Amino acid sequence: MTKKLLMCGNEACGEGAILAGCKFYAGYPITPQNELTAYMAKRMYETGGSFIQAESELAAVNMVFGAAAAGARAMTSSSSPGVSLKQEGISYLAACEIPAVIVNMQRGGPGLGNIGPSQADYFQAVKGGGHGDYRLIVLAPASAQEMLDLTFLAFDLADKYRTPSFILGDGLLGQMMEPITIPSKLQPKEYQKPWALTGCKGRKPNILRSLLLGDGALEEHNKKLQLKFAAIKDAEVHCQCFNTKDADIIIVAYGSVARISKAAMEAARAKGIKVGLIRPITLWPFPEKIIEAAARTAKKFLVVEMSAGQMVEDVRLAVGDKAKVSFYGRMGGGVPDDKEILREIETLI
Repeated sequence: MTKKLLMCGNEACGEGAILAGCKFYAGYPITPQNELTAYMAKRMYETGGSFIQAESELAAVNMVFGAAAAGARAMTSSSSPGVSLKQEGISYLAACEIPAVIVNMQRGGPGLGNIGPSQADYFQAVKGGGHGDYRLIVLAPASAQEMLDLTFLAFDLADKYRTPSFILGDGLLGQMMEPITIPSKLQPKEYQKPWALTGCKGRKPNILRSLLLGDGALEEHNKKLQLKFAAIKDAEVHCQCFNTKDADIIIVAYGSVARISKAAMEAARAKGIKVGLIRPITLWPFPEKIIEAAARTAKKFLVVEMSAGQMVEDVRLAVGDKAKVSFYGRMGGGVPDDKEILREIETLI
């Protein structure tokens, strides 16, 4: 039977992980994602999994490395400065091709900043974050329901491609409470993991490592990784488009800001202004072809973010010289409202 529950976004994320078959969670408390850690402490016990409050963010991500290397579906979560501490471990996961899910409920920065919502970790998430040439699958929910749905998807994508998946939310999304629906027939996909470190009795040992010192060995490994990233880019672009076919102005926004921007789009339409909205759901792979196609008919783009301007760079690359790209942003925990965005639209006319 389908269930309907009232949950905050952080709790919905945790339930999505449980439904996906997560059996190991390691984390360290930080606001505004503490509800997720608390939820996992309860639910992992109830479902026979393992929960560890680690001594630090570094310890947490390396515990996830160990559990995932043994074949378990594993997850860690934090907020901005905590995720910064996890970057070395995330790079190791990508290099060793170990599937895992990392969640970042962003807060204001840089530094310790504050506990207000932010989107200023976009570069960190989509450009690699740690050292070396690697990518993460980055999913950007915009509701409590999507916190559940996309976390569930993140585990399947991680196993499918043997790579870490990343949920990029924010403090607003993590704290807001909304009704969510849990489908009765939701079942995670099962992937064989012959590479996992499960004991080698009766077979050759598996080796998972990122230290490759042989002549040319690391370059060949990097070439292999790049082929995988290219396959992900071809197959896993997810995006929503609203009123883009006749739009003169198109807003591009993701996550919480996309919901606010949709209200601004509707207000503009009510005034007779032809405004559309493109909402990337995968921030990597980025929907560049969708934006490029929209730029053939739209005259102007407005990118709205809770940052000084990060995704706007990817939008400009996709649009090229086909249309003008403008930006409106709030920083340090500031959240734009629909009236602010509408004023920005009106200045573009």
